[in-house]
Amino acid sequence: MKSNDTPVGIIGAGSFGMAVASLISQNRKVLIYTRTQDLGDAIHQGKLYRDWELHPNMMATNSLQEVAERCYLIFPIIPSSSFRALMKELSPFLRPDHILIHGIKGLEVQLPEGKTLEEMEHLTRDQVKTMTEIIQEESVVKRIGCIAGPNLSKEIKAGYPAATVVASRFEEVINEGIDVLRTENFRVHSNRDLLGIELCGVLKNIMAIGSGMVTGLGFGENTRSMLIARGLAEMALFGKKLGATPHAFLGLAGVGDLVATCNSPLSRNYSVGKRLAEGESLHAILGSMTEVAEGIKTVQIATKLANHYRMPALITKKLYQILFEDKTVEQGMQELMNISFTEDVEFL
Repeated sequence: MKSNDTPVGIIGAGSFGMAVASLISQNRKVLIYTRTQDLGDAIHQGKLYRDWELHPNMMATNSLQEVAERCYLIFPIIPSSSFRALMKELSPFLRPDHILIHGIKGLEVQLPEGKTLEEMEHLTRDQVKTMTEIIQEESVVKRIGCIAGPNLSKEIKAGYPAATVVASRFEEVINEGIDVLRTENFRVHSNRDLLGIELCGVLKNIMAIGSGMVTGLGFGENTRSMLIARGLAEMALFGKKLGATPHAFLGLAGVGDLVATCNSPLSRNYSVGKRLAEGESLHAILGSMTEVAEGIKTVQIATKLANHYRMPALITKKLYQILFEDKTVEQGMQELMNISFTEDVEFL
Protein backbone atom coordinates (compact mmCIF):
# COMPACT_ATOMS: atom_id res chain seq x y z
CA MET A 1 0.00 0.00 0.00
CA LYS A 2 1.35 3.42 -0.99
CA SER A 3 1.25 5.89 1.88
CA ASN A 4 3.56 8.13 3.83
CA ASP A 5 3.90 5.30 6.34
CA THR A 6 5.31 2.95 3.70
CA PRO A 7 9.13 2.94 3.94
CA VAL A 8 11.37 3.64 0.98
CA GLY A 9 13.97 0.94 0.35
CA ILE A 10 17.68 1.66 -0.03
CA ILE A 11 19.93 -1.18 -1.17
CA GLY A 12 23.50 -0.37 -0.23
CA ALA A 13 24.96 1.40 2.80
CA GLY A 14 28.01 2.95 1.15
CA SER A 15 28.63 6.68 1.20
CA PHE A 16 26.13 7.56 -1.54
CA GLY A 17 23.56 5.06 -0.30
CA MET A 18 23.70 6.70 3.12
CA ALA A 19 23.51 10.15 1.53
CA VAL A 20 20.30 9.22 -0.29
CA ALA A 21 18.95 7.58 2.86
CA SER A 22 19.65 10.72 4.89
CA LEU A 23 17.73 12.87 2.39
CA ILE A 24 14.73 10.55 2.17
CA SER A 25 14.59 10.09 5.95
CA GLN A 26 13.65 13.76 6.25
CA ASN A 27 10.42 12.95 4.40
CA ARG A 28 9.69 9.27 4.88
CA LYS A 29 10.70 6.14 6.74
CA VAL A 30 13.70 4.41 5.16
CA LEU A 31 14.57 0.71 5.18
CA ILE A 32 18.25 0.22 4.34
CA TYR A 33 19.52 -3.15 3.14
CA THR A 34 23.03 -4.08 4.19
CA ARG A 35 24.74 -7.47 4.35
CA THR A 36 26.40 -6.68 7.69
CA GLN A 37 24.88 -6.07 11.11
CA ASP A 38 26.87 -2.88 11.80
CA LEU A 39 24.21 -0.45 10.59
CA GLY A 40 21.41 -2.22 12.42
CA ASP A 41 23.44 -2.19 15.64
CA ALA A 42 24.23 1.51 15.24
CA ILE A 43 20.56 2.35 14.69
CA HIS A 44 19.51 0.25 17.68
CA GLN A 45 22.15 1.78 19.95
CA GLY A 46 21.68 5.34 18.71
CA LYS A 47 25.29 5.64 17.52
CA LEU A 48 26.90 7.19 14.47
CA TYR A 49 27.44 4.93 11.46
CA ARG A 50 30.65 5.78 9.59
CA ASP A 51 30.23 9.38 10.79
CA TRP A 52 26.63 9.52 9.54
CA GLU A 53 24.00 10.74 11.97
CA LEU A 54 21.17 8.23 11.88
CA HIS A 55 17.71 9.77 11.58
CA PRO A 56 14.91 8.22 13.69
CA ASN A 57 13.16 7.32 10.42
CA MET A 58 15.98 4.94 9.46
CA MET A 59 15.69 1.17 9.81
CA ALA A 60 18.05 -1.59 8.65
CA THR A 61 17.64 -5.13 7.37
CA ASN A 62 19.77 -7.90 5.88
CA SER A 63 16.78 -9.37 3.99
CA LEU A 64 16.11 -8.40 0.38
CA GLN A 65 12.74 -10.09 0.67
CA GLU A 66 11.79 -7.73 3.49
CA VAL A 67 12.81 -4.71 1.39
CA ALA A 68 10.67 -5.87 -1.55
CA GLU A 69 7.66 -6.78 0.60
CA ARG A 70 7.64 -3.57 2.65
CA CYS A 71 8.74 -1.03 0.00
CA TYR A 72 7.22 -0.31 -3.40
CA LEU A 73 9.86 2.38 -4.11
CA ILE A 74 13.45 1.09 -3.97
CA PHE A 75 16.78 2.83 -4.62
CA PRO A 76 19.58 0.35 -5.48
CA ILE A 77 22.95 2.06 -4.85
CA ILE A 78 25.82 -0.42 -5.06
CA PRO A 79 28.90 -0.87 -7.31
CA SER A 80 27.96 -1.68 -10.91
CA SER A 81 30.09 -4.85 -10.88
CA SER A 82 27.73 -6.40 -8.30
CA PHE A 83 24.45 -5.15 -9.71
CA ARG A 84 23.37 -8.03 -11.94
CA ALA A 85 24.03 -10.52 -9.13
CA LEU A 86 21.97 -8.35 -6.80
CA MET A 87 19.09 -8.18 -9.30
CA LYS A 88 19.09 -11.97 -9.69
CA GLU A 89 18.83 -12.25 -5.91
CA LEU A 90 16.18 -9.54 -5.57
CA SER A 91 14.08 -10.41 -8.63
CA PRO A 92 12.01 -13.27 -7.13
CA PHE A 93 10.54 -10.81 -4.64
CA LEU A 94 9.77 -7.98 -7.07
CA ARG A 95 6.32 -7.21 -8.48
CA PRO A 96 5.24 -5.26 -11.58
CA ASP A 97 4.05 -2.41 -9.33
CA HIS A 98 7.52 -1.80 -7.86
CA ILE A 99 9.48 1.34 -8.80
CA LEU A 100 13.28 1.16 -8.95
CA ILE A 101 15.37 4.34 -9.13
CA HIS A 102 19.06 3.47 -9.19
CA GLY A 103 21.99 5.67 -8.26
CA ILE A 104 24.75 3.62 -9.88
CA LYS A 105 27.35 5.31 -12.11
CA GLY A 106 28.77 2.40 -14.04
CA LEU A 107 28.28 0.03 -16.97
CA GLU A 108 28.34 -3.73 -17.41
CA VAL A 109 30.08 -5.52 -20.27
CA GLN A 110 28.95 -8.84 -21.72
CA LEU A 111 31.97 -10.59 -23.22
CA PRO A 112 32.39 -13.63 -25.48
CA GLU A 113 33.06 -16.81 -23.54
CA GLY A 114 36.67 -17.07 -22.43
CA LYS A 115 37.44 -13.41 -23.14
CA THR A 116 38.41 -10.71 -20.65
CA LEU A 117 37.81 -6.98 -21.00
CA GLU A 118 41.56 -6.45 -21.29
CA GLU A 119 41.69 -8.76 -24.33
CA MET A 120 38.93 -6.95 -26.20
CA GLU A 121 39.97 -4.25 -28.66
CA HIS A 122 36.41 -3.33 -29.68
CA LEU A 123 33.03 -3.27 -27.94
CA THR A 124 29.64 -2.70 -29.54
CA ARG A 125 26.62 -1.05 -27.94
CA ASP A 126 24.96 -4.47 -27.68
CA GLN A 127 27.78 -5.68 -25.43
CA VAL A 128 27.45 -2.77 -22.99
CA LYS A 129 24.54 -2.67 -20.56
CA THR A 130 23.27 0.21 -18.47
CA MET A 131 21.83 -0.46 -15.03
CA THR A 132 18.33 0.18 -16.41
CA GLU A 133 18.86 -2.53 -19.00
CA ILE A 134 19.99 -4.96 -16.30
CA ILE A 135 16.82 -4.26 -14.29
CA GLN A 136 14.72 -4.88 -17.41
CA GLU A 137 16.53 -8.13 -18.21
CA GLU A 138 16.44 -9.57 -14.70
CA SER A 139 13.04 -8.51 -13.30
CA VAL A 140 9.39 -7.79 -14.03
CA VAL A 141 9.83 -4.13 -13.06
CA LYS A 142 9.00 -1.66 -15.82
CA ARG A 143 8.89 1.66 -13.95
CA ILE A 144 12.59 2.47 -13.73
CA GLY A 145 14.55 5.66 -13.15
CA CYS A 146 17.94 6.92 -12.09
CA ILE A 147 19.36 9.81 -10.10
CA ALA A 148 22.46 11.74 -11.12
CA GLY A 149 23.95 15.13 -10.44
CA PRO A 150 26.60 17.00 -8.43
CA ASN A 151 25.93 14.95 -5.31
CA LEU A 152 29.15 14.55 -3.33
CA SER A 153 28.17 12.49 -0.31
CA LYS A 154 30.15 14.45 2.29
CA GLU A 155 28.55 17.71 1.20
CA ILE A 156 25.09 16.17 1.40
CA LYS A 157 26.00 14.98 4.89
CA ALA A 158 26.99 18.53 5.82
CA GLY A 159 23.62 19.83 4.61
CA TYR A 160 25.03 22.15 1.94
CA PRO A 161 22.55 23.29 -0.75
CA ALA A 162 22.59 20.87 -3.69
CA ALA A 163 20.43 19.37 -6.41
CA THR A 164 19.98 16.21 -8.44
CA VAL A 165 18.13 14.95 -11.51
CA VAL A 166 15.58 12.15 -11.47
CA ALA A 167 15.32 10.67 -14.96
CA SER A 168 12.71 8.24 -16.22
CA ARG A 169 10.40 7.56 -19.15
CA PHE A 170 7.53 7.47 -16.63
CA GLU A 171 6.14 10.66 -15.10
CA GLU A 172 5.06 8.84 -11.94
CA VAL A 173 8.62 7.61 -11.35
CA ILE A 174 9.90 11.17 -11.58
CA ASN A 175 7.15 12.42 -9.26
CA GLU A 176 7.89 9.70 -6.69
CA GLY A 177 11.59 10.56 -6.80
CA ILE A 178 10.94 14.26 -6.35
CA ASP A 179 8.49 13.62 -3.53
CA VAL A 180 10.88 11.57 -1.38
CA LEU A 181 14.18 13.31 -2.17
CA ARG A 182 13.31 17.01 -2.08
CA THR A 183 14.25 18.82 1.13
CA GLU A 184 14.79 22.41 2.21
CA ASN A 185 18.41 22.29 0.97
CA PHE A 186 18.10 19.71 -1.80
CA ARG A 187 16.38 20.47 -5.12
CA VAL A 188 15.23 17.78 -7.52
CA HIS A 189 14.89 18.31 -11.27
CA SER A 190 13.39 16.00 -13.90
CA ASN A 191 14.51 14.61 -17.24
CA ARG A 192 12.91 12.14 -19.67
CA ASP A 193 16.19 11.10 -21.34
CA LEU A 194 16.94 8.18 -19.03
CA LEU A 195 19.83 6.86 -21.13
CA GLY A 196 21.40 10.30 -21.42
CA ILE A 197 21.29 10.94 -17.68
CA GLU A 198 22.71 7.49 -16.95
CA LEU A 199 25.58 8.14 -19.36
CA CYS A 200 26.25 11.54 -17.79
CA GLY A 201 26.84 9.89 -14.43
CA VAL A 202 29.05 7.23 -15.98
CA LEU A 203 31.22 9.25 -18.36
CA LYS A 204 32.01 12.19 -16.10
CA ASN A 205 34.12 9.81 -13.97
CA ILE A 206 36.58 9.53 -16.85
CA MET A 207 37.13 13.28 -16.86
CA ALA A 208 37.41 13.37 -13.07
CA ILE A 209 40.45 11.07 -13.30
CA GLY A 210 42.01 13.46 -15.81
CA SER A 211 41.25 16.44 -13.60
CA GLY A 212 42.95 14.76 -10.67
CA MET A 213 46.02 14.36 -12.86
CA VAL A 214 45.95 18.08 -13.60
CA THR A 215 46.17 18.77 -9.86
CA GLY A 216 48.82 16.10 -9.28
CA LEU A 217 51.01 17.64 -11.97
CA GLY A 218 50.69 21.06 -10.34
CA PHE A 219 48.88 22.70 -13.25
CA GLY A 220 46.36 25.50 -12.82
CA GLU A 221 42.72 26.26 -13.48
CA ASN A 222 43.23 27.13 -17.15
CA THR A 223 44.33 23.54 -17.73
CA ARG A 224 41.44 22.13 -15.73
CA SER A 225 38.91 24.33 -17.53
CA MET A 226 40.24 23.14 -20.87
CA LEU A 227 39.89 19.52 -19.75
CA ILE A 228 36.34 20.07 -18.47
CA ALA A 229 35.17 21.84 -21.64
CA ARG A 230 36.68 19.30 -24.02
CA GLY A 231 35.63 16.48 -21.71
CA LEU A 232 32.01 17.64 -21.87
CA ALA A 233 32.16 17.63 -25.67
CA GLU A 234 33.60 14.11 -25.62
CA MET A 235 30.89 12.90 -23.24
CA ALA A 236 28.13 14.36 -25.41
CA LEU A 237 29.57 12.75 -28.54
CA PHE A 238 29.63 9.40 -26.76
CA GLY A 239 26.03 9.98 -25.74
CA LYS A 240 24.93 10.71 -29.31
CA LYS A 241 26.68 7.60 -30.61
CA LEU A 242 25.04 5.42 -27.95
CA GLY A 243 21.54 6.77 -28.50
CA ALA A 244 21.13 9.70 -26.08
CA THR A 245 20.53 13.36 -26.83
CA PRO A 246 23.40 15.85 -26.31
CA HIS A 247 21.05 18.15 -24.36
CA ALA A 248 21.13 15.74 -21.40
CA PHE A 249 24.80 16.64 -20.93
CA LEU A 250 24.13 20.36 -20.55
CA GLY A 251 22.26 20.16 -17.24
CA LEU A 252 22.93 19.19 -13.65
CA ALA A 253 23.73 15.56 -14.37
CA GLY A 254 26.14 16.50 -17.15
CA VAL A 255 28.05 19.74 -16.80
CA GLY A 256 26.94 20.14 -13.15
CA ASP A 257 28.27 16.78 -12.01
CA LEU A 258 31.32 17.15 -14.26
CA VAL A 259 32.34 20.44 -12.62
CA ALA A 260 31.79 19.05 -9.12
CA THR A 261 33.78 15.85 -9.57
CA CYS A 262 36.56 17.55 -11.54
CA ASN A 263 37.15 20.11 -8.80
CA SER A 264 36.72 18.14 -5.59
CA PRO A 265 39.21 16.00 -3.67
CA LEU A 266 36.11 14.29 -2.24
CA SER A 267 35.69 12.51 -5.60
CA ARG A 268 37.19 9.00 -5.64
CA ASN A 269 37.99 9.22 -9.35
CA TYR A 270 39.67 12.62 -8.96
CA SER A 271 41.77 11.15 -6.15
CA VAL A 272 42.88 8.27 -8.37
CA GLY A 273 44.13 10.68 -11.04
CA LYS A 274 45.88 12.93 -8.54
CA ARG A 275 47.68 10.06 -6.84
CA LEU A 276 48.78 8.63 -10.20
CA ALA A 277 50.25 11.98 -11.20
CA GLU A 278 52.06 12.14 -7.87
CA GLY A 279 53.81 8.85 -8.61
CA GLU A 280 51.72 6.09 -7.02
CA SER A 281 50.93 2.95 -8.99
CA LEU A 282 47.37 2.12 -9.95
CA HIS A 283 47.69 -1.20 -8.11
CA ALA A 284 48.68 0.53 -4.85
CA ILE A 285 45.92 3.12 -5.19
CA LEU A 286 43.20 0.54 -5.75
CA GLY A 287 44.49 -1.56 -2.86
CA SER A 288 44.10 1.37 -0.48
CA MET A 289 40.54 2.35 -1.48
CA THR A 290 37.53 1.25 0.55
CA GLU A 291 34.99 2.12 -2.18
CA VAL A 292 35.03 1.59 -5.94
CA ALA A 293 36.29 4.25 -8.36
CA GLU A 294 33.96 3.41 -11.26
CA GLY A 295 35.86 5.61 -13.70
CA ILE A 296 38.75 3.17 -14.12
CA LYS A 297 36.59 0.46 -15.68
CA THR A 298 34.64 3.11 -17.57
CA VAL A 299 37.85 4.27 -19.27
CA GLN A 300 38.35 0.71 -20.53
CA ILE A 301 34.79 0.33 -21.77
CA ALA A 302 34.61 3.77 -23.42
CA THR A 303 37.96 3.33 -25.18
CA LYS A 304 36.87 0.03 -26.73
CA LEU A 305 33.53 1.52 -27.77
CA ALA A 306 35.38 4.42 -29.36
CA ASN A 307 37.62 1.98 -31.23
CA HIS A 308 34.61 0.17 -32.66
CA TYR A 309 32.69 3.30 -33.68
CA ARG A 310 35.83 5.13 -34.85
CA MET A 311 35.33 8.02 -32.47
CA PRO A 312 38.30 10.29 -31.70
CA ALA A 313 37.67 10.28 -27.88
CA LEU A 314 41.07 11.88 -27.42
CA ILE A 315 40.97 12.35 -23.64
CA THR A 316 39.52 8.92 -22.93
CA LYS A 317 42.05 7.12 -25.11
CA LYS A 318 44.95 9.01 -23.61
CA LEU A 319 43.80 8.14 -20.10
CA TYR A 320 43.55 4.50 -21.19
CA GLN A 321 47.19 4.58 -22.26
CA ILE A 322 48.17 6.05 -18.89
CA LEU A 323 46.12 3.61 -16.82
CA PHE A 324 46.73 0.40 -18.78
CA GLU A 325 49.66 0.86 -21.17
CA ASP A 326 52.35 2.38 -18.94
CA LYS A 327 52.37 5.82 -20.53
CA THR A 328 53.37 8.42 -17.95
CA VAL A 329 50.94 11.13 -16.90
CA GLU A 330 53.38 13.77 -18.14
CA GLN A 331 53.66 12.13 -21.57
CA GLY A 332 49.90 11.80 -21.88
CA MET A 333 49.24 15.42 -21.04
CA GLN A 334 51.91 16.66 -23.45
CA GLU A 335 50.50 14.53 -26.27
CA LEU A 336 47.00 15.89 -25.63
CA MET A 337 48.34 19.43 -25.95
CA ASN A 338 49.89 18.60 -29.32
CA ILE A 339 46.63 17.33 -30.86
CA SER A 340 44.83 19.76 -33.18
CA PHE A 341 41.19 20.46 -32.28
CA THR A 342 38.78 22.08 -34.70
CA GLU A 343 35.36 23.40 -33.73
CA ASP A 344 34.73 24.62 -30.20
CA VAL A 345 31.15 23.32 -29.81
CA GLU A 346 30.73 20.55 -32.36
CA PHE A 347 28.44 18.27 -30.37
CA LEU A 348 25.19 20.26 -30.72
